[in-house]
Amino acid sequence: ISDFEQGPILGTGSFGRVLLVHTKASREVCAIKALSKAHLIIHLRAERDVLRMVNHPGLVNFLGGFQDDNCVYFVMEYVCGGEFFRHLKAKEKLPEDHARFYAAEVLDAFEYLHSNDIVYRDLKPENLLLDSKGHIKVTDLGFAKIVGSGKRTYTLCGTPDYLAPEIILNKGHGMAVDWWAFGVFLYEMMAGFPPFYDEDVTNTYKKILSGRFGFPAHFSVNARDLIRKLLQADLSKRYGCLAAGTNDIKNHPWFKGLDWNKVARREETPPIRCLL
Repeated sequence: ISDFEQGPILGTGSFGRVLLVHTKASREVCAIKALSKAHLIIHLRAERDVLRMVNHPGLVNFLGGFQDDNCVYFVMEYVCGGEFFRHLKAKEKLPEDHARFYAAEVLDAFEYLHSNDIVYRDLKPENLLLDSKGHIKVTDLGFAKIVGSGKRTYTLCGTPDYLAPEIILNKGHGMAVDWWAFGVFLYEMMAGFPPFYDEDVTNTYKKILSGRFGFPAHFSVNARDLIRKLLQADLSKRYGCLAAGTNDIKNHPWFKGLDWNKVARREETPPIRCLL
């Protein structure tokens, strides 16, 4: 850690903190995730293994790692635009064309993770960053897990508002939970709040299990239809989990006119740009 000049804390979590740093030798700007050794071992190894596996423009890049007597450090790409959550809350809610852009880039990242047998399990606006051009970067793979196709994991993890019913019921879960969370994400971007929100987390879980939610009046017919098809408790009906996979989502009328090849190349024009 002595090779770095420490700046402000960018964020904190249950396992540690994220610092903005400069390398003393080259003055390169990085973000360092400092993790307390007392809380790691299995969790840390799992996150490290996932970080080493992935390389995608929609994911925050892992640059390396080291440790000292007190902490383990992950050196990550610094993403200057900050949390997508901050931009979303400043605007309260997004118009559908803006939400469509961010949804497409998150879907592209999820498609990549799933193709590598990785389930993300922690989608929320706070875990999305904007780069210097305004493109989405998915960060914090602390809950991500390598799960083979058709296999299940049983860890209760994620943010209450975004949990799929199968996680709450401890039935075992796989890639499908990311598509449920994706539906919640679409709703929150356009409404300004998640569909099952309640101040009491127990009531949030009850609402999720009931499957009942309403839409603000400004939601388009196509937005409502796609969200309903993602927020399906029955995995045999949930979009993203059917025989056509993500093509069911990508070919839905809500995404009509979007060039998915341009999305993959990050050539679509972002609605928000990072002010450097």
